[in-house]
Amino acid sequence: MADDIIRVGFIGAGANTGRRHIPGLRAMPGVELAGVANRSMASSQRAADEYEISKAYADWVDLIDDDDIDAVCIGTWPYMHRTLTLAALEAGKHVLCEARMAMNSDEAHEMLDASRANPDLITQVVPPPHMMTAEQHLIDLISDGYVGNVLHVNARVFNERGWPDTNTPVHWRHDRDLSGNNVMTMGIWYENLMRLVGHASSVQAQGQTIVKHRKNAEGRRVEMTIPDQLDILYTLAGGGTVNMSVATAIGTHQPPFDLWIFGDDGTIHIDTPDFTQPGSPTLRIMGGKRSDSAMSEIVVPENKVGGWRVEEEFINAIRGIEPVTRSNFTDSVKYMEFTDAVQMAWQSGERISLPL
Repeated sequence: MADDIIRVGFIGAGANTGRRHIPGLRAMPGVELAGVANRSMASSQRAADEYEISKAYADWVDLIDDDDIDAVCIGTWPYMHRTLTLAALEAGKHVLCEARMAMNSDEAHEMLDASRANPDLITQVVPPPHMMTAEQHLIDLISDGYVGNVLHVNARVFNERGWPDTNTPVHWRHDRDLSGNNVMTMGIWYENLMRLVGHASSVQAQGQTIVKHRKNAEGRRVEMTIPDQLDILYTLAGGGTVNMSVATAIGTHQPPFDLWIFGDDGTIHIDTPDFTQPGSPTLRIMGGKRSDSAMSEIVVPENKVGGWRVEEEFINAIRGIEPVTRSNFTDSVKYMEFTDAVQMAWQSGERISLPL
């Protein structure tokens, strides 16, 4: 890239790509939105026209084979992530891959191995946005001993909540052929918790499919094989346990999420008081030390308030300005192994040890 222009091609210009990645990359100096490949040439051309992208491709192979493309943003569902990542790295392209990383941990390990075989190329998986505003401050608080030793974490996640309804259309998260072992937003929230309290060393799980059939795009009744309710109990490698409940079909009266972190010297509670409002929920953080008579609000210092900067980090990493932290392939493989462990645990009824 002698002229210092980074030319990015998009494979799958879906909702999240259009909402976040395209504007985020467009805002970066010296970045050209150079190409787009959707499922058909007509779809690619529509995306190129809508987002003012330089070139439309008939298929993703043509985009990856184009020597004028320096980096690829993969916006497809997980079923294509491994194939596209391996092809892009083999062609010498940097890779920004939409989450979830892959269909399962085997595919994720292949992606990690390919990235390690190409150390001059940047690879990044899009991280979850839910905790970004407060994440660094929470990490610092816990690392500095605010709660002491972590004893137990209780996380209840209902951020795609609704009442059981067989008329609800099939989402890609309901389709194992598209999503693999990924279940609801379970892996997303494990990734969030992984940054705060560390990795799991063993997993137990119970799951059920509440809505057993849904209608696909053709109106055909389809059997659901992915749970829409999970209860997960896992041990932390550093000590302590986590109880995570994830559900999407148990009503709408509960907040999107409710998180308690209990330690031997303090407690942190995080929830979303304005969950009825559209858009990203506002975090409310409460805390109390052993010596406190009651919990009080924890305010994130202005200099620690985080935000979405995925595309900035990706481009800066390509330019050697900063490393990828949110999320690198190594961390993403860990949440994919957890995802597989949950799958194995709820199907077998056994405790599954990690790493796999």
